[in-house]
Amino acid sequence: MPSPRPRRRNAAPPPRRRDAVATRKAILASARRAFARAGYDGVGLREIAAAAGVTAMMVGRYFGSKEELFAEVVADTMRDPVILSPENLAAPDFAAALTKAMVAVTAPGATPLDGFLILLHSASSPRAAEIGREWISRGHQATLESLVEGPWQVERAGLFLALVAGLQVIRQMVEIPSLAEAKPAVLEKLLKPIVRLLVEQGNGSVG
Repeated sequence: MPSPRPRRRNAAPPPRRRDAVATRKAILASARRAFARAGYDGVGLREIAAAAGVTAMMVGRYFGSKEELFAEVVADTMRDPVILSPENLAAPDFAAALTKAMVAVTAPGATPLDGFLILLHSASSPRAAEIGREWISRGHQATLESLVEGPWQVERAGLFLALVAGLQVIRQMVEIPSLAEAKPAVLEKLLKPIVRLLVEQGNGSVG
C-alpha cells in the first residue's frame, strides 16, 4: 500500500519588491520631521532611517550623504510655499494677500512651518547654514526679486523674508503678548504699508 503523500506546505510568497518611489518619500518625510525637531547636527542617518523603516545604508543609496539629504529636505519645504503661493502672488492686491497670509501663518499656537524650523534649528551648523542660504537664494528670495520693481529689489526681498522670520519667532514661538494677543486685523493693518513698501510691484518710491 503506497504511503500517503506528505501534505504540501503553502509556499512562502515571493518577497515583495520595494517601491523605490515610496521608499524615497518615506525617507524624505522622516528626515523632514527629524531636522525640523532637532536641526542638522541633532539627528543622524540611523535615526532617520529607523523612522522610515529602512537602513542607514538604504538612505545613503537614495540620497548619497547627510548633506545631500538635508539639501533635498530644504528644497522640499520650498516646493509648496504658503505665503508666496501662486494664488497670493497673482492676487489683485499683492501686498494685502501676502500680509494676510503672513499673519495667518505666524498665529500663536499654530505649528511653525517645517522649513522655518529646519533652518532655525540648523543655523549653528556652518554647512547647514550654507545649504539654507543657497536654497533660499534660488527659492523664496529669487521669487520675490522677480516680482519687485524699483530700487534695491534684492534688499527689499530679503527684508520681507526677515520680517516673516521675525514674526514667527517673536509672535509664534516666544509669544510676546503685544503680538500674540493682538487681533489679526490690527496686525494686518499695521503690516500692510510695510509689506507694500517692500514688495509691491512698480514701487519706485523707496529713496
